Amino acid sequence: MKVVERYIMRRALAVFLAALIWTLAIVWTTQVLARIDLVTDSGQSALTFFEVAALIIPSIVPIVVPFALVVAVAQTLSAMNSDSELAVLSAAGASRWTIVRPIMLLALAASVFSFAVDNGVDPYARQKNRELVASSRADLLSLIIQEGTFRKIDDGLFLQIGERLPDNRLGGIFVADSREEGVNLIYYAKSGAIIESGDERVLMMNDGVIHRKTLAGDLSVIRFTSYAFDLSAFMSASSEVLLLPKDRTTQYLLNPSPNDKMFQKRPNKYLAEVHQRFSEWSYSLVFALIALAVAGDARSHREARIHPLITSIAIALFVRWLGFFAAGNADNIPQYAYMVYGVPIVASAVATWFIVSNRTMELPVAWADWMTNFAGRFGDGWSALKLRFARRGASGQGAG
Repeated sequence: MKVVERYIMRRALAVFLAALIWTLAIVWTTQVLARIDLVTDSGQSALTFFEVAALIIPSIVPIVVPFALVVAVAQTLSAMNSDSELAVLSAAGASRWTIVRPIMLLALAASVFSFAVDNGVDPYARQKNRELVASSRADLLSLIIQEGTFRKIDDGLFLQIGERLPDNRLGGIFVADSREEGVNLIYYAKSGAIIESGDERVLMMNDGVIHRKTLAGDLSVIRFTSYAFDLSAFMSASSEVLLLPKDRTTQYLLNPSPNDKMFQKRPNKYLAEVHQRFSEWSYSLVFALIALAVAGDARSHREARIHPLITSIAIALFVRWLGFFAAGNADNIPQYAYMVYGVPIVASAVATWFIVSNRTMELPVAWADWMTNFAGRFGDGWSALKLRFARRGASGQGAG
């Protein structure tokens, strides 16, 4: 590899790592916040929460890596063009492949990394995540008998225990049940106990009332001496680990068990997941080619042109949306599987044609003119606003 090629790769790699870290941090934060209920609802420790949060990272890496790469390539080449480095390379007789080669080597490494994560690390991380979430919610009995805590047992079902009495009895039992549409049930009992018999667990409530309220405003109050509330269904549901096709290993997807109930119901979903895993790695190469086609040539600063970074990201987003659209419909319509592979192949072919023919892939000039005029008007308006505030400040000081 030539000195110039090593220089380009080193600059692109530095920007790529920076963009990857920040993008991963942002996406990871949004995913983690959606799982904060693991601590608030199930009473797990912070260590379990961070373990689950760490297992999310492999699932977002294959999506984030191509976008970090397109940002790195477009920004690096744009900066080199602004510093006239691309013009110097062109004047020195260097071919365009001097720029293409190091970028494509970096893209190839990113593709191999994405493929390894998507087909090796991510399925095991997803399975471990499912097991952790299931185990954190499996010990329902130890959670609901904590004093003074308000626990979510199921969607629309909440339970609170006021105190623990001698002989494993419970006092001040409160249950809010809104699972039935249009009806809200509130149970209150002075005392009760958890009765276990094999796999069955029943919350036996004594000396209490049931408030039943409908959407029409009808309210009825029922007093009871004893009332049994079955918890067995929630115990079994919380401890069961359900593995989706995304959670399965690639080897299993290629040869699923005939006894797999989900495979029996939706076999195309397994095949669609295989197609997505075997095509998703290629977007690093595709996005690198798009960035090269957009920003890989020396251009004059006086040309009306949208910034290459904006153009590259806009085209990459459109291509990735087509890929997600095809993958999302492949499980219902098998013919979309051709589109899953066709989108990156066609996008790569188009970008390669621009590179080989020494053309520049860019958004329409009319868009560039509009954005330039908009930026100019915004800048003029901002300057006038600052001048106005400056005059007011000067007049205020003069009056003082």
